[in-house]
Amino acid sequence: MTQKKTAGKAFESQNYILMDSDFHFISQFVHDRVGIVLNAEKRTMVHTRLVRRLRALNLKTFKEYCDLLASDTKDHELPYLINAITTNLTRFFREQHHFDHLQNDVLVPFVRQMNASMSGHKHLRIWSAGCSTGEEPYSIAMTLCEAIPNIAQYDARILATDVDTNVIAHGKLGRYKEKNEITHDLVKKYCHVYDDQSIEMNESLKNLVHFKPLNLISDWPIQGKFHAIFCRNVVIYFDKKTQMILFDRMADAMVDGGWLYIGHSETLHQICDDRFRLIGRTIYQKVK
Repeated sequence: MTQKKTAGKAFESQNYILMDSDFHFISQFVHDRVGIVLNAEKRTMVHTRLVRRLRALNLKTFKEYCDLLASDTKDHELPYLINAITTNLTRFFREQHHFDHLQNDVLVPFVRQMNASMSGHKHLRIWSAGCSTGEEPYSIAMTLCEAIPNIAQYDARILATDVDTNVIAHGKLGRYKEKNEITHDLVKKYCHVYDDQSIEMNESLKNLVHFKPLNLISDWPIQGKFHAIFCRNVVIYFDKKTQMILFDRMADAMVDGGWLYIGHSETLHQICDDRFRLIGRTIYQKVK
């Protein structure tokens, strides 16, 4: 009896062995579709996370899963694959100095300029690229509300995009369970806190943020230009060539003198430093 159980476990384990050829196919498939690089160090992570997907699809081997991806001409499986292998680590007001700069050096001068302008067209666009579950764009929205008390009189919008459809759905809902998220004063001010210590963004914030799924290496159905772009801890998953293309496209999508915020371990040095100049810690301004 014990031998039968052991044999059954061994058989199940053998079915979910990630062969070299399977890992190579999945890595190339993911890179071609979304630009993410899965090197050898990610192999264990890919195996662990995709086993759950194989079981959900009632597949017995990774080879069967690779065959499914290859035959899926409309990429129906792609969102599930990306949702499985991407990691979403975020919190409200992460890297606080970015939001301080946004308020003091971007929004306050912008309001001053709008007040002095005779056009009356108060148009403001900010993009959170790689928004994860929404804490970043909602932090941007709170910053806007603080810097521009009459924000309702502006044509202001925050675009929040991510390739992971699960986190987009979470962001749209705007409700979070982490108790430590309510320690920031602005979170307390602009969110409803429930008895179980979960929080929900108020309607004024939700109205500012527009969540959309977007693959950064595909076409961008975006109209108008952005005054600021947050693209933090996203390009670490891309190779240098993809980074160069991405930041060049972002420069094209920004107003003259627009601002770019990147992750604490990222840099534009020898990537796109001909179009941006470094102003502060991981803060860049478009120069052309």
